[in-house]
Amino acid sequence: MTSIAESAYVAAVLLLYVDLPETPDRASSYDRIVAHSLFQRAVSVEVVESAMLLACVRRSVRPPGAPPLPRIRSLAYFSPVIEELQQPHVSSSYLEYVRHKARRFFQRDLGKTAAPQDRAPR
Repeated sequence: MTSIAESAYVAAVLLLYVDLPETPDRASSYDRIVAHSLFQRAVSVEVVESAMLLACVRRSVRPPGAPPLPRIRSLAYFSPVIEELQQPHVSSSYLEYVRHKARRFFQRDLGKTAAPQDRAPR
């Protein structure tokens, strides 16, 4: 049985995930398992959100004419960036900086999408 806090955490992470560009409209059962694992490892929603945004920006910054990347198919795709942002040298101010820059990037450069929390539910 899961706690209310864990259920809220999982719901928040999955909502952030499905609201990103290039992700599925709905989370899979495997995505739920990954989100539960993140909760069990005490990864903050702030770190998860920052990692998702940073990974999406990194995917978007590609040379002109480069072939398109396939869609992101799993929340697990973000695991390496989550690990990167959990390193001791990464400060909370850097996480806020990443979120701020990514939101501006999505609004300005992609044009077709807004930051995840600014978009209407699908």
